Amino acid sequence: MATSALDQILNLREQLNKHNYNYYVLNSPTISDKEFDLMLKELEKLESQHPEYADADSPTQRVGSDLTKGFEQVKHIRPMMSLSNTYSFGEVEEWYGRVKNLLGDDSFAITGEMKFDGTSISLHYEEGRLVRAVTRGDGEKGDDVTANVRTIRSVPLQLFEGNWPESFEIRGEILMPWESFEKLNAEREANGEQLFANPRNAASGTLKLQDPKEVARRNLDVRLYYLLGDNLPSDNHYDNLMAARQWGFKIGNEIQCFDSLDSIKHYIEYWDIERKNLPVATDGLVLKVNSLRQQLNLGFTAKSPRWAIAYKFNPENACTQLRFVSFETGRMGVITPVANLEPVQLSGTIVKRASLHNDDIIRQLDIHHGDWVYVEKGGEIIPKITGVEKSKRQPDSQPIHFVSHCPECGTALVRIEGEAAWVCPNSYGCRPQITGKIQHFAARRMMNIDGIGEETAELLYSAGLVNTIADIYSLTAPQLAGLERLGEKSAAKIIASINDSKQVPFERVIYALSIPNVGETTAKRLASAVKSMDALQTMTIDQLTQIPDIGPIVAQSIVDYLQHPINIANIQALKDAGVQMSLSAEKMEPAGNALEGKTIVISGTFTHHSRDEYKEIIERHGGKNSGSISKKTSFVLAGDNMGPSKLEKCQSLGVPIVNESEFLALIS
Repeated sequence: MATSALDQILNLREQLNKHNYNYYVLNSPTISDKEFDLMLKELEKLESQHPEYADADSPTQRVGSDLTKGFEQVKHIRPMMSLSNTYSFGEVEEWYGRVKNLLGDDSFAITGEMKFDGTSISLHYEEGRLVRAVTRGDGEKGDDVTANVRTIRSVPLQLFEGNWPESFEIRGEILMPWESFEKLNAEREANGEQLFANPRNAASGTLKLQDPKEVARRNLDVRLYYLLGDNLPSDNHYDNLMAARQWGFKIGNEIQCFDSLDSIKHYIEYWDIERKNLPVATDGLVLKVNSLRQQLNLGFTAKSPRWAIAYKFNPENACTQLRFVSFETGRMGVITPVANLEPVQLSGTIVKRASLHNDDIIRQLDIHHGDWVYVEKGGEIIPKITGVEKSKRQPDSQPIHFVSHCPECGTALVRIEGEAAWVCPNSYGCRPQITGKIQHFAARRMMNIDGIGEETAELLYSAGLVNTIADIYSLTAPQLAGLERLGEKSAAKIIASINDSKQVPFERVIYALSIPNVGETTAKRLASAVKSMDALQTMTIDQLTQIPDIGPIVAQSIVDYLQHPINIANIQALKDAGVQMSLSAEKMEPAGNALEGKTIVISGTFTHHSRDEYKEIIERHGGKNSGSISKKTSFVLAGDNMGPSKLEKCQSLGVPIVNESEFLALIS
């Protein structure tokens, strides 16, 4: 029986690895998802019955079940250098000429490949098995993220049979496909979390998560582009990658080999247009001398190889027709104009809407009804209109005018002095403002009430069950179970989450209230200074402005909010429901004064604590958080992937950079 079980296990593993390759690498599955899941469950069952045949490389282990307690730093066997960038074909010609002169030989080939916009990775294999995955880091050493990379289904844990070397390294890019990126940001928006600016940041942040299970859930992908080691199958780059593809690696289909500048130019022109059809983000092309011997002869400069260069695309944009402009009321009453467009493909997604931001932008663009407009998405979460093609404008077309009344409740709009936004002042009677505040209150970074997102907030308001945020705590399971799209199971889950929210700390309660001009950082500052809601409700504008970072406008907003009868009743109802209305005893006591008087900027990703945890640690040790670097910055707490612009600013202003270990030692 044992032999039979082992044969079954090995057979299932082999089949599942092949199906994984077909699905995630070749994008051509040969069985249905259901058939795959049934095979996987059968393997899980057999492995649980026979733990003596456990294997860390089994397809059942892809989910990442263990919590990683930090990342070990590993020195690269060969430095991971960056590439020199070019932005025009003229610069490519110059590089090509330099290569020709240095080689003293006309007979050289160039490979062209896509420059994928993700986070660099080095994968190490021994005897056909993945043994280590290391980030680029500073080029000399990086973080060992093997546990997280093992969850990426397009990364082979064990190679197919082939002529692979006993030990080698293959480099590439960890990516978040557009589809996964859009889904992740939609989740974060529903939970009130900060959105990722682009797939590169999302991939980098995901790879540094401490929970491999969450990494697996986010569906990262990979493209491999360079093979290194002894006894490689070929003496040229292109053939080595083709061999690696046969072993099971995901190599981009865009790779080509050229022997002339004209063919390189056609390649650049083709992908400058076609890149928008790719499922992952790209920001350019990479050109490499194909021969490994010639690469060796060309060598390196101090920063980059002479045998390779990156050609960077301009930010992607498209021209499409404006169908109409809608005006939408947000949670705080701000009216946002949105351009509704004829659908156009941009950066891997179909774009139908783009923000026009405010009245001033509409005037600057001089946008008319039916105009053809240029829309851009490069690096932006929300597409934006960058210009108008006036040559296509109809002679009788009329300019777009900003609305004068709220499109939802009809209230006359007001414009706050010194600001660009028009606002609906009907805060307590305007539907999207009410439902927006309900959704904000329940979001993850606020009260963390699972199950009350945008649709459920609308549903609860329409049913007359929740008209103010305090009404949430009067809900019952039978009331919820009777609503459309909700059943007994969902109702019980929401009620349990509502009860759990009563333990959410005071500073998050303040943030959840939707006090105008009070964001997450200001809410923490207030909570730390006033200690309780009772104290906050008695404070005057003068007293509030004594708190660091609380100016007259913010102070006035707080006082106005707390004096409104609806908010007074709301807060009392929240108190009666058992919501936390004061700081915990632990937070009442400062952790120390090691950072007293210091202004600190946080940048990058960290191993031991999240960015939010570090912000709290800084405040509890007497320091002040800042979002931008200036002469007043005491130092920058820098993790991995610190932005190059921040690094440059530190150097120009002489601002010290403190790494994670040094910071923890400082406050110890």
